[in-house]
Amino acid sequence: QEQLVESGGGSVQAGGSLRLSCTASAYIYSGKWMGWFRQAPGKEREVVAILHTGGDATLYGDSVGRRFIISRDDDKRIVYLQMNNLNPEDTAMYYCAAHLRRGGAWDSPAAYEYWGQGTQVTVSS
Repeated sequence: QEQLVESGGGSVQAGGSLRLSCTASAYIYSGKWMGWFRQAPGKEREVVAILHTGGDATLYGDSVGRRFIISRDDDKRIVYLQMNNLNPEDTAMYYCAAHLRRGGAWDSPAAYEYWGQGTQVTVSS
């Protein structure tokens, strides 16, 4: 079974930090794009941070500024999301996703074929 498994979510106070991890099977880890989306209740799923794995470029959603950093460990097949200076607006379910085929937009959930189960991040004031 091909899989993406997220971990590292939890509850923090505003201004705190969390590091999310996404461990991928070998086939999924070979994808062209890989990274993180998030979705809060009643809102659309939105992009957080994406790795363009061919050139190792990093792409970030407009809402996160420079507070979040995406990185990877190829030996362990893990993609990380370091989240700093968290605020209550960051509260959401965070999903790891991968895109393995050509076509689509990097920031569109519809372009991604593989998804993890999600990990909850809750930020309190």
